[in-house]
Formats: sequence, C-alpha cells, structure tokens
Amino acid sequence: MSNAENHIKGRGAQKRVHNRFFELSHELRDDFLNYCEAEGEEADANKTKYIDVFPKTFVNKVDSPDVGMGYSANPYQGCEHGCVYCYARNSHEYWGYGAGLDFERTILVKKNAPELLNKKLKSKSWEPNPIIFSGNTDCYQPIERKLEITRKCLETMLQWKHPTGIITKNALVLRDLDILKEMAQLNIISVNISITSLSEATRRLLEPRTASIKQRLKAVEVLSENGIPVRVMMAPIIPSLNSHEILPLVKKVSELGAKNVSYTIVRLNGQIATIFEDWARKTIPDRADRILNQIAECHGGRLNDSQWGRRMKGEGTIATQIKNTMEIAKKKYLKNSKMPALDGKHYLQLKNPQMRLF
Repeated sequence: MSNAENHIKGRGAQKRVHNRFFELSHELRDDFLNYCEAEGEEADANKTKYIDVFPKTFVNKVDSPDVGMGYSANPYQGCEHGCVYCYARNSHEYWGYGAGLDFERTILVKKNAPELLNKKLKSKSWEPNPIIFSGNTDCYQPIERKLEITRKCLETMLQWKHPTGIITKNALVLRDLDILKEMAQLNIISVNISITSLSEATRRLLEPRTASIKQRLKAVEVLSENGIPVRVMMAPIIPSLNSHEILPLVKKVSELGAKNVSYTIVRLNGQIATIFEDWARKTIPDRADRILNQIAECHGGRLNDSQWGRRMKGEGTIATQIKNTMEIAKKKYLKNSKMPALDGKHYLQLKNPQMRLF
C-alpha cells in the first residue's frame, strides 16, 4: 500500500512546508527528545523541540459559527500526535513555524496557563461559559504526561466549580479520573474522545503518535463507568478511507457507554491540502486519487474549503450519504441518548455567595 522508501514513519506530515508569513527560517533550540509511544513502531528520529512561551491570556473566544464551542483553552501550541489532517496546523504559522513537520516537532508550552486561567475565572465580568480544553491542539499530547499543565488547569476548574469540556484522542485523560469524577458529581464536565477508525492500521497512518484505538475505546468505557459523560467524535470522516466504518464505530462506542457521536467531513484548509496530498501519494498511492477527488466533491470541487456551513459537513452526494448513514447509526444505537447540559450555578454561587439565598 505505502511507499516505504519515502514514508517517514512516526510522523503524519511527510515534509516541511514554508511559512506563508515568514521568508526567513528560524533556528530553534532542542529542549527534549521524545519518540513515538506507539507499540512496536519505529519512529522518525528527529528531535521534538519544546519551547516555553508566556502568553498574556489563555482563554480564547471562538467566533466560528460552526465549531460548536464559545471558548477554548490550549496549554500547548503544535501537537506531537501528528494527525495529518489536523485543521490546527495552519495556526502554527502565526507563531513563525510551518504547518507540516514543524507543527509536530516544535511544541510551544504555556506553563503559566493555570495562573492565567485562575485570573480569568475570578474576574468580576466573567460568566460561567463552558471552556473547552483542546479547541486547537490536544491538551493530552505526550509531553502532558511530564508537565501536567492540563491537570493543573483542571484542578483550577474544579476549585471554581466551572463548566468544562475536554477534547482529546489520548487515553492519558484517565490519569485525571480523580478530578473528573468530582466534576461529574457537580455536572460541570464533559469529555469528547476523538476516534476516527476502529482499524489500528488506519490509525497508524493517519494519527501516528496518538493512543491506540484499543486504549481510546477503554477510555470511553472507564469514563462512562464513572459517570463522566462522553461524546465520541468521528472527526474527520474521510471518504473511501474511514467512511465505511460509521455504523460499526457508533455501535461499538454505544456499547461502551458513549452518550453521543458527532462527526465532521475532512476539510483541507490552507497548507493542509498540500500536506495531505503529499501524505496520500506516499502512504496510500493506490487510493490517493480516489480519496482526493471525493474530498473535493464534498467541498465544491476544491480540497481547500473555508465556506461557513459547508466546510464542516460538506455537500453533494457523498456528503449526503455520510450524513444519512450517521443518522441511521445514531437512531439505531443511540436513540434516546444525549449529552447533558453543563451546570453553571455552582460557579455563580461560589463567586457570589449571596446567590445562595435565591
């Protein structure tokens, strides 16, 4: 299937791409070396760089009308998981790096995130709008095991009893089960686990440094058993690559206790179209043309689609088939199940004790 001679194992992107905003390259210091944790997988031997940054704010307002969140918080910029399709790759260019291998090899670390978060939550003007961790890059990527920035942020959210969401594809989320269980008792937590396939072979190609499918399914089961509401995100669905797995995937996660399943159709915005096409030609050359053509068919004939309303779910025959199949799967396996609305009253009462009188 793949062209082993050209394929960089353990990485999603297969090449560096230039930063559209910078003509000059930047020399960076090596801080740590971290190899792929996937079982038995020979990883790319290039060093992953971790660089401390010190932003003035941590909680970001999300203005996109079709994303489904109002505020996000990202302890890290860049993501070593290396998912080749990741929409967040383009954001790395604003930091002076490329959207290809730079996105996976140069991780910016916000060690002051917990302090900034606490400052935000104690602000008089702040309302209990749910804050979603990993709106851009995964808050449980490999370096989190060592730095525990996400865990410290969750401790802050629990201290303030504030509505919280998590999006991740790493089973490391189970490390923080003690905090999540307390939050669940207050109905202030929901967890979204990204599972794009039930095939480990597909996972290794698409998402080379993520937790295995077995580990992610276990995370869904353990979280659900402990009363923590879980939504599985089949995001993205890629025509002719994982689109045939909708029914079996929804069936499997429903059996493990997931309350809902959401999806997006892959969109290759900005530099990602170039990165994805290069990846497809090197890793699945026998299917590359078919997959690329079907993706374009879902997005008005282009790989790069930024049109509101269409970019997340697509349009046309293939997109309609995917939508219908997902609806059938949810009616069959998740008929009366839904995610609970998060509760903001605990935060308001803590912030303003006089409200307890009402």
